[in-house]
Amino acid sequence: MAEASGTFTITGMAGEDELGTADGVRLTHAAGDQSFDGDIFGRGHVDWLFAYRPDRTAELVGLQRIEGTLEGRQGTFVLTSTGSHDGQTSNGRWTIVAGSGSGELATISGDGDWSAGPGPQATWRLRYELG
Repeated sequence: MAEASGTFTITGMAGEDELGTADGVRLTHAAGDQSFDGDIFGRGHVDWLFAYRPDRTAELVGLQRIEGTLEGRQGTFVLTSTGSHDGQTSNGRWTIVAGSGSGELATISGDGDWSAGPGPQATWRLRYELG
């Protein structure tokens, strides 16, 4: 398996829409755009669902689409993302959605991890195969 790494910067974030509360846990939805640098050069978009606890920590799940260049190959792919937020920083894991690749990345598979905040910058690692 090959490994890629780099950073992404959040370039825009839609406000969180509250989806409901139960026993002090607040469910929200947010969406955002990113620019990727490093072994992936391109842009991304993510949709998040958060479950915030009363102490402002959270669990999160998302779907993230990346469009760009990896190993000189152009295309897109989708990741599932799960993670947690401690009130300042977020950390999580990625899994490439099988069959979601397009263009020269049509056969991509793999997984990775990311770490974000505080602030708009994050680091990431992706372990992948290109068919």
